[in-house]
Amino acid sequence: MDIDGSCHCGAVRYRARIDPGKVTICHCTDCQKLTGSPYRVSTIAARSDIELMGEEPRTYVKHGDNGRPRHQLFCGRCGSPLFTHGEGEEAQEWGIRWGSISQRAELAPRDRIWCRSAPPWSGTIDTLPGRPED
Repeated sequence: MDIDGSCHCGAVRYRARIDPGKVTICHCTDCQKLTGSPYRVSTIAARSDIELMGEEPRTYVKHGDNGRPRHQLFCGRCGSPLFTHGEGEEAQEWGIRWGSISQRAELAPRDRIWCRSAPPWSGTIDTLPGRPED
C-alpha cells in the first residue's frame, strides 16, 4: 500500500510503500515515555521504500532493554515522532509512526507487543463515555 505523511507542522514529509498487515501496537515503557501515551502504533517499511521530503528529521538515540541502539526520528520544529530504526542491518527497516500517516484510518493494528507493560485499564477504554465532537 502506498502511503504519505508528515509531522504536525508539515516541515518533514514522506511517501512510503508498506504492508498494511504489519501495523503493531507496542506497550513497552520506552514507547510510553516517548509518546506520553499507554502505547505507540507503528508500521514498518524498508528504508528503500521511504522517500523523505522537506526538512531532514532530527534523531535521538535510545538504547533498548536489549542494549541495542534505536534511532528515534522526529521533526526538529514541532517535535512530532516520525520514524525509528536500528543500526547496521537493522537500519534497513524503519518503523513509521501511525499518527504521522495520512491514511491511518485504513491501517488497523494487527498485533500487540510488550503487553506486560500495558496499563491494566488499557483494555477497558471502550467502556468509558465518549464525546464524538470534543
